[in-house]
Amino acid sequence: MKKTLKLALVAATLATSSIGWAQDGKAALVKQLIDLQRPGIEVLARSLVEDSSAPIAQAGSGYLQSQVPAEKREAAAKAADAELKKYFDEAYPILRDKAMALAPTTLGPVMTENFSEDELRQLIAWLSSPLRKKYDELNPKMGEALTKQLVAETKPTIEPKLRALDASVAKALGAPTSAPAGAQGKAPAAAPAKAPAKK
Repeated sequence: MKKTLKLALVAATLATSSIGWAQDGKAALVKQLIDLQRPGIEVLARSLVEDSSAPIAQAGSGYLQSQVPAEKREAAAKAADAELKKYFDEAYPILRDKAMALAPTTLGPVMTENFSEDELRQLIAWLSSPLRKKYDELNPKMGEALTKQLVAETKPTIEPKLRALDASVAKALGAPTSAPAGAQGKAPAAAPAKAPAKK
């Protein structure tokens, strides 16, 4: 009886230690997977910073085109771009570093609960593979091709809707709705806001 009890205790101890080892192994895989996600996390941080400043850039661009005398626009645009870049250069590292610090405690549990060790290994192999890198390189080109074709084929349908929207919003705001001379038949074109320089 004592022998059986000892064997049961040894078996339980081994089982517990192997579970701990398995969890440690899984934790190491999760950490590796999060490290591989760094480029995507950096893109997320960059997008958040750019999105947060986009309304200011757009409003500034509109003001620049409508309120600043033509001879002063270039200097004003450069000064505004410098401020946008300064904001980006200060805000991006903060968001990037915080995102990387939060990733283990936010992404880690989701990965641990939803992926087996074997699945984590497969993900790591895929993310590390030359095929994935090639796909990532081609993905913007594919997106650009689709966007170009989509815009070309929907432009005749969308432009009248944009003109109607422009007139409706102007009317709702009590702004003049008549288009300037020479602008009839053209979709409203907002001056594009310059994105901050990317590092």
